[in-house]
Amino acid sequence: MSRFIRRLRHPFTRFARREDGSVVAEGVIVLPLLIWAFIGLFVYWDAFREMNTVQKAGYTLSDVLSRQQTGVTNAYVTGMKSLFDYLVGDENKSNAIRVTSVNWSATNKRFEVQWSRTSNALALPAQTTTTMQGYIAQIPTMAAGDSVVIVEVKVPYTPAFDVGLPPQTFTEFIVTRPRFLTCIPMDNVPCTFT
Repeated sequence: MSRFIRRLRHPFTRFARREDGSVVAEGVIVLPLLIWAFIGLFVYWDAFREMNTVQKAGYTLSDVLSRQQTGVTNAYVTGMKSLFDYLVGDENKSNAIRVTSVNWSATNKRFEVQWSRTSNALALPAQTTTTMQGYIAQIPTMAAGDSVVIVEVKVPYTPAFDVGLPPQTFTEFIVTRPRFLTCIPMDNVPCTFT
């Protein structure tokens, strides 16, 4: 019986010891996996790059706005949207920014909106004092009468290839204190504090 088993094992043992193979056959098996891995890495890297670019562009807008030494106008906010599109490198009409000036009211114990302007009212409607209360966790603690400028950006992203990463929207919520003014006025209307 053992001789019969040895005869059956012999072809399998010989096959296991062979080290030659067909490069073409191995290439056909491995090439699709390599292509899929390359495309997947490209898509994930592109998404990371886009997210990083959106974040840097948002912080740039916030920094430029915080350095204002005079008030801003609606045309200024429109210009900020053009700057944002340039920094992101995409003239996508669905990109949106919202700029809001907020102060802390010690009397009313809440954040109060001084003014809010948006480039796309459907994607990012203008903030009001009521809607701002939903962002309390994202705004740092402020002293009575202190003000901040909030820059929000929203950029849709669709991957170039379908590798499991769904289309998504990159958003940033950036809170910055004005550097030279107590509050940045809009259209030369001074800010009012309570």
